[in-house]
Amino acid sequence: MEIPKEVNVAAEMEKMEYEPLQPVEIKLIRWSLGLGTSLLVVLYFVSAFFFPGVHG
Repeated sequence: MEIPKEVNVAAEMEKMEYEPLQPVEIKLIRWSLGLGTSLLVVLYFVSAFFFPGVHG
């Protein structure tokens, strides 16, 4: 199998057919965003507790 020298990404994406997200994929995205956001908040307050002078 030969790899093409130059690939036109826009043309290749137009050839692809639309695939909706599966319910399990939507659930995974929601869990990931929720976990990431909540951990950012928790880590902010932990750092504010241990390093009170750093946060304005």
